[in-house]
Amino acid sequence: MIPLKDDNPTRTFPFVTILIIAANILVYIYQLTLGAAAGEFFILRAGALPYEITHFVDIYPLAFIPPPLTLFSAMFVHGGLLHVGGNMLYLWIFGDNIEDRLGRFRFLLFYILTGIIASLAHIIMMPNSTLPMIGASGAIAGILGAYLVLYPRANVLTFVFLFFFVDIVRIPAIIFIGLWFLFQLLSSGAGGGIAWYAHIGGFMGGVALVKLFEKKRRKFR
Repeated sequence: MIPLKDDNPTRTFPFVTILIIAANILVYIYQLTLGAAAGEFFILRAGALPYEITHFVDIYPLAFIPPPLTLFSAMFVHGGLLHVGGNMLYLWIFGDNIEDRLGRFRFLLFYILTGIIASLAHIIMMPNSTLPMIGASGAIAGILGAYLVLYPRANVLTFVFLFFFVDIVRIPAIIFIGLWFLFQLLSSGAGGGIAWYAHIGGFMGGVALVKLFEKKRRKFR
């Protein structure tokens, strides 16, 4: 399933959402300018390696910043066009509503925090891994968790392809996101170079924290 848009209008301009998308795209363009070999080297230096963080060491190649801070830098690094494109599509469709509901500053903090929670979830499950964690998927999983809590009845226009069935249909957010989360759970033991536990951790963090970040609405008599 590929989400195309939702039917959930916003009241404010999604400035922070667009800023995050732009930052991710610019970093990816920079990666492309490095070439294949230097690009892989960049990923190793900017990505978050669980082994480095759990053992308080910085193995070669040395990171640009202290290893704990790579939990932040890794959120803006991607491994390919489909990786960055898919993440930014989800962020564009679901992020604007969460920014609208939380406010710009709270949304930015929420995005970063759920991204870090996602990485920590993966590190707890894979403490000795020397494969770099990269991508905005964990933070976006937090956005999906928040969306499920705040807008479960919104509809998501979705491109569905299942064997011979190909169509564009409207799916309630509670079903679309629920199926997405179920897929993460079922895939968590599959490996394949994907940090499934980060997706699960980020999602659960978004569900648990969104109400704490939500703006207090004024009550009029």
